[in-house]
Amino acid sequence: MIGIVKASILKFTPQKLLFLYHLSLSQLGALFYGYPSEKLIVIGVTGTSGKSTTVFILHSLLEGAGYAVGSLSTIAFRVGKEFQMNNRKMTMLGRFQTQKFLRKMVRAGCRYAIVETTSQGIEQSRHRGIHYDLLLFTNLYPEHIEAHGGFENYKKAKLKLFDYLSKSKNKNIRKESIPKTIIVNGDDQYAGEFLNFQVDKKYAYTIENKDLSGIQVVKIEKPQANQEGVSLEIEGRSFYAPVRGMHNLKNISAALTVGHALSISWEDLGKSTRNLPPVPGRLEYLNEGQKYDVVVDYAFEPRAMESLHDTLRPFGYKKIIQVLGGTGGGRDKARRPIIGKMAAQFATVVIVTNEDPYDENPREIMNQVEVGALEAGKKDGTNLFVIEDRRQAIAKAIFLAEPGSLILITGKGSEQAMVGPHGKFFLWDDREVAREEIKKALNK
Repeated sequence: MIGIVKASILKFTPQKLLFLYHLSLSQLGALFYGYPSEKLIVIGVTGTSGKSTTVFILHSLLEGAGYAVGSLSTIAFRVGKEFQMNNRKMTMLGRFQTQKFLRKMVRAGCRYAIVETTSQGIEQSRHRGIHYDLLLFTNLYPEHIEAHGGFENYKKAKLKLFDYLSKSKNKNIRKESIPKTIIVNGDDQYAGEFLNFQVDKKYAYTIENKDLSGIQVVKIEKPQANQEGVSLEIEGRSFYAPVRGMHNLKNISAALTVGHALSISWEDLGKSTRNLPPVPGRLEYLNEGQKYDVVVDYAFEPRAMESLHDTLRPFGYKKIIQVLGGTGGGRDKARRPIIGKMAAQFATVVIVTNEDPYDENPREIMNQVEVGALEAGKKDGTNLFVIEDRRQAIAKAIFLAEPGSLILITGKGSEQAMVGPHGKFFLWDDREVAREEIKKALNK
């Protein structure tokens, strides 16, 4: 009830007052916890996709190089060796919560803090009070458009973060001056705009060997992705990582460039990439002894789903069953039939289910996804099923699976909750539910 009242008040508050409200909270949070980011080298990661995976990979690379690291992302909150799944249904936490974690990182002796930084968080000034040193831009394409009122507003929100870095003072940690640094995906069409800020160092990583004059370029050569993992070369050095998909090759390239900018040797970075742990909820395979593959992935929007399908398509599965929802209530509605159509074109069987409806009618959301699947030729009750209960939907997929099949469960990844009306949380983890249902099927 308190959350509803607060949302109503904020809705009718003038924008200038709202900005001051958000800014004051950010400053108070930093003050309350003693400005912890002043004692850490803070790396901000932003972009449309790949942020969480890149944060996870970068944490592993820095840790593998011998540093104590903390990170905050959609996937997890990590302080040194302490690992806590993100159970808040928020990528970028509130100001006091973020500052509390940064303070814990300082106390744990961390040198680096990696903060996944979202456009909505930036619009609410949640980045203020965090003294960033390095910003990484992964990519940009239309997403969260309804929330921002258009793509240009969405882009401007991202650019505010880089402007914030350029105007901040250089940090000194133990008499070491930390350079302000920008790193961008040089293959993105908006790379130039994110490089157009006055900082100490600028880098770009590129697979397409784009011509980027005036900055340090890390050229990614011989990029390859197969069922075993991905490989690439930089300056004649070979790198391998046991993760699948070209999209993950780009995420690894981003993390390697950050490591290079932080003066970590290519040799040390290469050792770490070979030993990367699986990323929770991102192309995560579940194995309970079944004779078919089960993959859980976070992909919920068209571009990410396309990359996911492209990664899995060459594996030659006899039958593919995709379980998906409508990307959550209140989000971009136009993409719902699009992802329904994409799933229908990729999978043998499509099962549409509930997924974070918030205050929308879940049945209406599912119907919009179903429309896309029907347009692509699927038939209700034959190779298209609409099952509101997400557990029952996953159980149906398992029932339909055969040896050599793939069950693909998308939309939530490793999220720890589902959100219903009035922001009410229900404990949920696609991975755990799928494991439970697989075990039930095996024991019948």
